[in-house]
This record gives sequence, structure tokens and C-alpha cells, in this order.
Amino acid sequence: MAKLVFVWDNFGPLHADRCNAVAKKFEDQHQVIGLELAGLSNVYDWVPANGTKFRKITLVPSRALESISFVERFGKTLRACLSIGRESHYFFCHYQDPAIFLASLSLKVLGRHVYSMGCSKFDDYPRKISRELLKSLMYWPYDGVITSGIRSRDYMQFMGFDPTKIQTGYNSVSLERIRRQAGIPIAPEGVPFQDRHFTIVSRLVAKKNISMALQAIKLYADLVSNPRPLHIFGNGPLESELRSQARNNGIGELVHFHGFLQTVEISKAYGGSLALLLPSIEEQFGNVIPEAQAMGLPVIVSDNCGGRDLLVRSGVNGFVAKPDNPESWAFFMKLLSEDETLWRTMCSNSQLFVSNADSPRFAEAVEALITATRI
Repeated sequence: MAKLVFVWDNFGPLHADRCNAVAKKFEDQHQVIGLELAGLSNVYDWVPANGTKFRKITLVPSRALESISFVERFGKTLRACLSIGRESHYFFCHYQDPAIFLASLSLKVLGRHVYSMGCSKFDDYPRKISRELLKSLMYWPYDGVITSGIRSRDYMQFMGFDPTKIQTGYNSVSLERIRRQAGIPIAPEGVPFQDRHFTIVSRLVAKKNISMALQAIKLYADLVSNPRPLHIFGNGPLESELRSQARNNGIGELVHFHGFLQTVEISKAYGGSLALLLPSIEEQFGNVIPEAQAMGLPVIVSDNCGGRDLLVRSGVNGFVAKPDNPESWAFFMKLLSEDETLWRTMCSNSQLFVSNADSPRFAEAVEALITATRI
């Protein structure tokens, strides 16, 4: 039985969702293996996810990736991949890691099928020709790529991939898992309209633009007589600064910082939300968009977010706004918080798009790449 091997630095809930979906699709054809480089994440405090339908291998169980040397990463990754068997397909994230590049290149030279996974797009940040050329060379070992959305697909073609070897569906999430964890009906059912709050799920770092969101909440609070609270889920180096900003702007009682919570608690938070806010300056996709839409929520997102290409239609199931215009964010929040008919319509419309990011889409992309490679 051929094996499908998926390599990430650390496995969180979304990685398990994708591997579970692939294992379900290929149950009688391929064995699915998740290869985790490190048992701890450099970025997130999530509990490591093992999934239920695939086998996970952790190379260094008790350490984070940043503590593992290049030589150790490369050696352990290549040995693990080779030990899995010759009849395998390997899907790698983190193309920019020299250890991953050399492991992928080595497998390619040995005649194995290797693919890349990622969600970069051209407008993530200013591009330099020299860096883009180097980046395109680092994609050379891969037979194809699974990426996310229209802009990501176009960028991968710019990187030199044959359009027939580019599939979308990378940033997928199990809608069933989110709904099961929430344990309540999806919006507009469930929690009454008047009892719902705005929600941000984000790391508290500069590119997530939470400071602008707090400006928008202040403007919104000045526009309405009974403003809804904002609940922020996530941690990061800017937490103290953002707390001070909320207090100094007179919205300390409206803004609630909850720190980092595991996926079960986040799913429940979506269940009590009016809308998700994602104001990022830089956002390759925004996994929180389909998570929120799984619970029927409208979303207000910046136009930088890659997820809005497939999942958001402004005025239909949410709003798209500039990340440097708090006035527009306040206006959209006012609309959603006061017009229950509009909110209910947008909740219903969110279900028209969210299937584009359900985890079976990732499995379909895997199948398409394997088929294209065989032709």
C-alpha cells in the first residue's frame, strides 16, 4: 500500500483535520502518515493533535523547532522519509527551511514524488526580484503544490509551477469538528442576537493590526447607545500595550482579553459571537475565517487576507475593508450590531461559501496532484 506523508514543523488541530480528511478519502488505497518535526510549536500553545485516522510520527517530541539544529532537522527528516518506504508521496510545508529544501531535493534525486504546501501570495509584502528568483529555485524539487485561494494560485504559477500541478484547498478546516466542539446550533440560531459579541482570534503581534481594531471599537462605541463587547482570544508580545490602549481610550470595559485558548474553547466562543474581525496588515489566508463561518458567522476582514478570495463577498456574507481605515470598520460593526435582518441574511449566506475551505477540499487537492503526477 503506497503511503502519503505530510510534513509540518508541529501538528495543531488544522493539520490533523487535513490528514484525517486524506485518510478518509484514501482509506482502502493509501496509508496516511503525519511527520511532525518537533513536539512543541514555536508560535502556538496548542495541545499537540494526533488525529484519529492517520499515524503521526514526531521526530523530536519534547523540543520546539528553533532548538533543533539544521543538521539534525535535515538528517532526521530525510531518514524518517526514507524509512517509510519507496512507494510514497511526500508533501512538505516550510519550503524556505534549508533542511526541508535539502530533504525534498534528496528525495527528488532518489526518484520520489515530492510536493509543496503553503499559502503565500504576491501581495503579502513588497517583493524583490533577487529574492523571488531564489525562492523559485527553492521550489525546484516539487512536482506540484497545494496552495490557497486565487492570489496564492497565481503566485505559485509566477514561481514557475505548471498550472495543472497547482491545487487549492491548503487552508482547510473540519467544519464538523468546529461545530461539534461548539456544541450549540450555528448562527443565526443558538445564542440570541442581542446577546452576541464581536470576536478576534489572533496572535497579538504587529501584522495582525489589533491596535487599529481597538480604534474601530472606540469609534463604534461612540456611534451606538449600547455597544457590544469585543472578545480577543490570543496572546503575544503586544498584549500589555493593547490593554493599555483600550484603557486609555475609555473602552477598557468593552474589550476582554482571554489569552490563548485551545480549539474547543475557541469553537464555543464562535458560537456566541456576532461576527469575526480579522484586520491584518499581512495575512496569507486567515484560518479563522472558515472556523467562524463554520458556526454561521459573518466576517469583517481586511482586503489583505487571502481567505476573502474564496470565502467572503462584501455585502453578502460579511464585509471587506482596508486595514488602515477604522472608520469603515466601525460603520460595518454598527450595521451588523443593529440590523438583525441583515445579520441573519449574512449568517445564512456564509454557508454558501464555507464549503470551499472544508477539510475534504484538501483531500481532493492531494488526489488531483497524485493523478497529475502519474499521467
